[in-house]
Amino acid sequence: MRLATIKLNGAEVAAIVSAAGVVPVEEVNKKLNQNWSTDMLEIITSGQLEKLNDWYRAGGKEKVEALEAIPREKAVFAPLYRRPRKIWGIGLNYVDHASDLAEKAPNEEPASFMKPDTAIIGHMDNIKIPLQSEKTTAESELGVIFGKQCKDVEREDWLSVVAGFTTIIDMTTEDILRKNPRFLTRSKSFDTFFSFGPELVTPDEVEDVMKLKVATVINGQIHAQNVVSNMTFPPDYLVSFHSKVMTMLPGDIISTGTPRAVHINDGDVVECWIDGFAPLKNPVIDLKKQK
Repeated sequence: MRLATIKLNGAEVAAIVSAAGVVPVEEVNKKLNQNWSTDMLEIITSGQLEKLNDWYRAGGKEKVEALEAIPREKAVFAPLYRRPRKIWGIGLNYVDHASDLAEKAPNEEPASFMKPDTAIIGHMDNIKIPLQSEKTTAESELGVIFGKQCKDVEREDWLSVVAGFTTIIDMTTEDILRKNPRFLTRSKSFDTFFSFGPELVTPDEVEDVMKLKVATVINGQIHAQNVVSNMTFPPDYLVSFHSKVMTMLPGDIISTGTPRAVHINDGDVVECWIDGFAPLKNPVIDLKKQK
């Protein structure tokens, strides 16, 4: 199953992705006599997602496909949700990316950092290069979304706590980071520096996470791409490792690292492409040029 959050009648509401577009969950409830939450984060945190997916796979899909959908080109997508409790980012998780910053890739433990939820934007929202930066980069990444509260998860059990996967574009003020590695949190935390969505893809829709290809695309051209299997620390390890640091909660996110960071400029359009996922796309504006 694939879910999205769309803007409809002044609200941001959950929708099921169908072949024809997106069907608001509210419409599913009304037409099919269901009672699912219409808020994406609540669907995840309340434990409804697993039940919704079971219903969908047991005949609900055909019923949803029969409903009138909002065509994808007419839908206005929002971030999947705006208030996760935690966003973990993973730095330098492909050796190629480490070479961009003239750094040695970590090989014993992940180079983790956290981001604030105020950085979140959605599909087609503007990435804003801040006044303080002359070199900002964009990085396409596979996102892992937790579906259950968990602690001390073993690698072989990782999928039991995963709600789904998504596309992410993570931004960094590289010039600020290069001044001092201790500036990492600041360089990652500006408003609009975490684009998230447009779809949550449940694990049963992904045949093999390790075979997924992740690409950073600027103005329609692939600038960097790699396969998840080439990560130093793959998703199962990241889920286990971070759950042993702290209790992970439903809706928490791990952004698993990028093949390579790409310098972005005013007027660019950045996309995250992952095999089998809907692309995530964001225009870029430089606030220094708006003055």
